[in-house]
Amino acid sequence: MAAQPETDAPGDAFLVGEAVRLDVRTASVFLRAAGAAIDVLATLLAVALVLLAAVNVAALQLDSALGQAVGVAILVTFLVIVPTVVETASSGRSLGKLAIGARVVRDDGGAIQARHAFVRALVGVLEIYLTFGGLALAVGFLNPHGKRLGDILAGTHAQAERVPHVPRVVTGLPMELADWAATADVARLPAPLARRIAQFLAEAPHLVPDSRARLAGTLARDATPYVSPVPDVAPEALLAGIVAVRRHRDATALALESERMRALEPVLGARPAGFPER
Repeated sequence: MAAQPETDAPGDAFLVGEAVRLDVRTASVFLRAAGAAIDVLATLLAVALVLLAAVNVAALQLDSALGQAVGVAILVTFLVIVPTVVETASSGRSLGKLAIGARVVRDDGGAIQARHAFVRALVGVLEIYLTFGGLALAVGFLNPHGKRLGDILAGTHAQAERVPHVPRVVTGLPMELADWAATADVARLPAPLARRIAQFLAEAPHLVPDSRARLAGTLARDATPYVSPVPDVAPEALLAGIVAVRRHRDATALALESERMRALEPVLGARPAGFPER
């Protein structure tokens, strides 16, 4: 979960107390509705089994008032107490959330506590059970982060933990830039521009030809002031060469640093001469 400045925050971002936005992947309303349906079905099944067991204990001869009290106690236990205990003990997970791959966390990204789970469960009786989920869906569609009313009051949100795997696209060095790469200076390229170029090269195969050529030309013009010398090649080839050179030099620098650290390990871990053994 990456912390970004407020000005660079995307749509799925939460502003914490330190004025830092957290870039997180929130669970969609439809995904949360599916998880809530699983939780509701499991809860109703448990309530039905307990009520059936209570009815079978006919020898107790419960009067109507005591029977109503037992029924209310069962409902409070399974609708409020059990969800609170489950979400607190599992750090924001329930049966439905395990099925959809989500977890309830605080808006600052931390694990929820008992008070957060209690507020969610208590408000959930109104917006999920008494309104058959209609209030939760309405608030979720209106909220930009898909929160239901219980999340708004408790200061929590559902975070998706099953992020789809994105294959890494590695761009090779064009053959016509082999000689240029040996002496090229691309170290001054700003990091934001380098990320834009890498993102373009990863998405280039999926772009239409006109858009691909236009974006490549724009990025090449932005990168030219930071490249020396500038080769006379197509814009996309120039971008591929810049990325390949930077990747190769970064990998070489990391390898040299690792080699130096391995060479220093005996010295760093050794004891000074005459140092007592303790």
